[in-house]
Amino acid sequence: MPFHQPSKPRARRPATEARPYHHGDLRRVLIDAALQLAAEGAEVSVREAARRAAVSPGAPFRHFPNRDALMAAAAEEAQRRFRAEIDAALREAPAADPLARFRAFGLAYLRWAMRNPAHFEIISTGRYFAHGSSPDLTRDNAELISLTEQMLVDAAEQGLLRSVDLKRIQIAGRALVYGLARMNLDGHFPRWGVGEGEIERMAEGVIDLFIAGIAKP
Repeated sequence: MPFHQPSKPRARRPATEARPYHHGDLRRVLIDAALQLAAEGAEVSVREAARRAAVSPGAPFRHFPNRDALMAAAAEEAQRRFRAEIDAALREAPAADPLARFRAFGLAYLRWAMRNPAHFEIISTGRYFAHGSSPDLTRDNAELISLTEQMLVDAAEQGLLRSVDLKRIQIAGRALVYGLARMNLDGHFPRWGVGEGEIERMAEGVIDLFIAGIAKP
């Protein structure tokens, strides 16, 4: 009797402690798994994310009750990384030159979208979930739109722009970078004679052409 009692609980404990994550990190592990699945072009589901995280199929549902909740969290993480790229580029751009900042914003957008095509797909289309269901995404997108708007207001006040139709310039700039990112995602550039190693350089040249077109000589 004295030997059998302590042996039972101790035989089970190591299996619990040997899990490859800490319980507080499970949410993060599942988000990373969802992003990885999307990057691989695989179907994203809560159960598949659980399999990648090496946990039981029911474990993730404490954090994500369904696929939409998981994808919303994955999109918010992708948006956070996207925003970090934008913020880093703007820190390097001259504060007193709004057109240089507008250019830096566009280049950072494209650079991130081209290097992270699956994550760009998550935050830019409704393929994975309804974007309006995430207040964080809605708020951050509104902030980015306001940021580009302010750059153009500052450029107009400094007399740097050919046109005073700032809304049209803003939408044209958005269409340009989004269109280039989408062309890359859909694999269009080779048919236009642009090799894989040339895409970012070509995109930079297109943005420079746009800036030259809206700027006063």
